Amino acid sequence: MDDCQIVDLGFQDYQATWQSMLTYTQNRQAQTADQLWLVEHPPVYTLGMNGKREHLLNIAENIPVIQSDRGGQVTYHGPGQVVVYTLLDIKRLNINIRQLVTSLETAMITTLADYGITAIARADAPGVYVDGKKIGSIGLRIKNHCSYHGLSLNNNMDLSPFDAINPCGYSGLKVTQLADLGVTVNQSELAKRLVHAITRQQA
Repeated sequence: MDDCQIVDLGFQDYQATWQSMLTYTQNRQAQTADQLWLVEHPPVYTLGMNGKREHLLNIAENIPVIQSDRGGQVTYHGPGQVVVYTLLDIKRLNINIRQLVTSLETAMITTLADYGITAIARADAPGVYVDGKKIGSIGLRIKNHCSYHGLSLNNNMDLSPFDAINPCGYSGLKVTQLADLGVTVNQSELAKRLVHAITRQQA
């Protein structure tokens, strides 16, 4: 995936970014470049296509809830979390969605290992975990053989909004982040390492 374009969007509204992803995907042609979008969102809860509102337990009124078209249940995005949206032609890359999920999990695991953190993937629950706590999430959508949405990796954020939901639909699931594991790294460096790991997976 050497010719993949990296787009750093900075701090952006979730809804607007989602609509931009959708537009980009719907307008793709056979030769349209693959892109990875790096972004950080203001506080927001998002529900996947089949997300059940019963997993929203006690959310704060000042944090919006957006019904998205990605896979998965409910999650939280906020400042201090690295988000990478994967706008990829998976047919051209000759991979299926399961392989894409695995490659994104592996990229997060590899990145965390760079900082001395041992993480694993779980067959029963997509994402990446450290000592049973979730540190990285994945939610994707495929249209016309092209993926959008992507992954989020918790770096140095306020994790308390996760207490108001069943993260990814799992009651009692705890979350963690690099900062709580003794690692201090700025957003741009972590994003850069993560993008390198993603592109290396697809090489």
